[in-house]
Amino acid sequence: MPDQLERHLADHVVAAEAMRALLPGIRDVADLICRAFAAGGVLYTFGNGGSAADAQHFTGELIGHYDRDRRPLPAVTLTTDPTVMTCIANDYTYADTVARQIEALARPGDVVAAFTTSGRSPNVVAGLEAARKNGATTVLFGGGDGGPARAYADHVLLAPSTQTPRIQEMHTLALHLISEIADAWAAGTESAPEEPTA
Repeated sequence: MPDQLERHLADHVVAAEAMRALLPGIRDVADLICRAFAAGGVLYTFGNGGSAADAQHFTGELIGHYDRDRRPLPAVTLTTDPTVMTCIANDYTYADTVARQIEALARPGDVVAAFTTSGRSPNVVAGLEAARKNGATTVLFGGGDGGPARAYADHVLLAPSTQTPRIQEMHTLALHLISEIADAWAAGTESAPEEPTA
């Protein structure tokens, strides 16, 4: 067992070091989210299992606060209402559980962020596709090659691993880094991000 634990720790360190390559993309996503908030947009997050917990974690950091006392930021996790989830799953299919909510809620100017380790869950793929159709900007927190979900993501942050635990650990790091930027922006200690130029 000690050797196995050492291997897990070593794999974590390798993945964390490799996250340096994602820093520009993480900054871009953070700036995108801040611009959306500044314009009155909402961030919608979702995932399955541990990825649903990551999505909920991200929302909590934004509505509550990460490190500073500042105004709450508008974020909603779409996988936390069991009545809505089970209603859609029962009356339609589980693959529709996120997409149907996004069809009802997401609009141009909003950001929709999916957390997934495989990128292959039908409800995740359908959710991102629905967001695109509604005109929202889509973000994929994935791993490996991103799977089919990648095709519907405007911004892709792929954890540098194919191991589910490492991917989830790197997703936590990424959402914390984004939360740091959003926190500083909302607290007024960092200037508003500018629109990207063509």
